[in-house]
Amino acid sequence: MSFKRILLKKYGGPEELELETVAELPKPGKGEARIRVVVTSAAFTDVMIRKGQYPDVKEKPPFVPGYDLVGIVDALGPGVSDVTVGDRVADLTTIGAYSEYVCLPAERLTRVPDGISHEDALAMILSAVTPYQMLHRVAKVRAGQSILIHGAGGAVGTAMLQLARDAGVTAFGTDVAAKHALIREFGGQPIDAQASDPGAAIAGAVGEGVDFVFDPLGGESLSRSLHALKPGGMLVAFGFMNEVLDRGGSIPLDFVRLKLWDWLPNGHATAFYSIGAMRRQHPEWFKHDLAALFAMLSEGRLAPAIAEVLPLADARRAHERLEAGDVEGKLILRVSDR
Repeated sequence: MSFKRILLKKYGGPEELELETVAELPKPGKGEARIRVVVTSAAFTDVMIRKGQYPDVKEKPPFVPGYDLVGIVDALGPGVSDVTVGDRVADLTTIGAYSEYVCLPAERLTRVPDGISHEDALAMILSAVTPYQMLHRVAKVRAGQSILIHGAGGAVGTAMLQLARDAGVTAFGTDVAAKHALIREFGGQPIDAQASDPGAAIAGAVGEGVDFVFDPLGGESLSRSLHALKPGGMLVAFGFMNEVLDRGGSIPLDFVRLKLWDWLPNGHATAFYSIGAMRRQHPEWFKHDLAALFAMLSEGRLAPAIAEVLPLADARRAHERLEAGDVEGKLILRVSDR
């Protein structure tokens, strides 16, 4: 039986993503489950991987991208007891999910509760675990504190706004004006990311500063983020969008600056968050936190912002939209309808 997948032929633009047909289904090895993928993400992290700028991916093209998935267990390899055929499961794959079928270690899989749509469940994996862990594992926020999140109208930003509201935390969010209504909908106070003086716009909104800033931009944005903090506040960086989009910045230099600022006696702390690194260091946290988010979703405490659901064959167009910056919330690729 044949199946389809998206292959990244070489590092580069969206045109390097190619839909191909593979003649035979993959066979699960010892301890593996074969997953029939239902939905996967088109996320900015996938753009970084496509361009060869994501530190956690050591593989070289050609390979199949795809950072997360929700699917159905289709077959089991020897020695699997964690899941059974027919289970609906989720996983953070980093690469490999842009495919109708994929084999994964069964012990990594998290069951998806009944009553949650495929799309809403997918929105919890990368886009909600990331802000959940930054808020509760790194920053350890408390009710009454305040945060600033850049790119607040995107998938991670809208999830963070809802999680902050749920925790009793005041949230400010930068983004383009077209996304300000969405930011307000999720309880955030919008700040114009395209203001002529971004630093002044942030300062005017946050006043004496916030307790935490979450910055996926890098480059010049890091300095503005540091100045938006209260004394004793923390800057948490979690991406390098400016460099990836050729808007300035340097990934190695950004790491050096964060380390230096954390070391200097400036009254602030800095940290860099990577969902992959945290999962490697604390694999039990990932499953626990994803399960907690599924519970919040079931309880109606979260309502994922789904921008659009596109077919897998439109992966190129999805990546083009991500780079254009016009996506409000989560962009999803539907892999199969069965």
